Amino acid sequence: MKLHEIHAPAGASKEPKRKGRGTATGQGKTAGRGMNGQNSRSGGGTRPGFEGGQMPLYRRIPKRGFTNIWKKEYTVLNVDDLNRFDDGDEVSPQSLVGKRLIKKSEMGGVKILGDGTLEKRLTVKAHKFSKTATEKIEAAGGKAEVI
Repeated sequence: MKLHEIHAPAGASKEPKRKGRGTATGQGKTAGRGMNGQNSRSGGGTRPGFEGGQMPLYRRIPKRGFTNIWKKEYTVLNVDDLNRFDDGDEVSPQSLVGKRLIKKSEMGGVKILGDGTLEKRLTVKAHKFSKTATEKIEAAGGKAEVI
């Protein structure tokens, strides 16, 4: 099979009906909308979720819990990811963005977790550290500083 031989199987794609192109087409004049009523008018119809006055499904279902609007989201990194830096470097959220480990929008909260091993002596500045991450950074001769 070559690239120019690839095509959709028969019946997979279908041309759309051309509506409102004269009475002979079968979809002319009212274009399949019928004579009168809400849906025959331009701009007619109801909003999404409207069930004709019946209590809509999204209001019938019981609501549970709440969303904490002050919840702080942290971007997590493992100590293994910090091996990209050179020995003796200072690791900060800005330098993590520079190495493309996190996005610029995620600089607000960085947490370092202790998965993997750290082979380099680094000064790591982050918003949070797990206990094992702090131990591994200090065991490698580095420092873990909370911002």
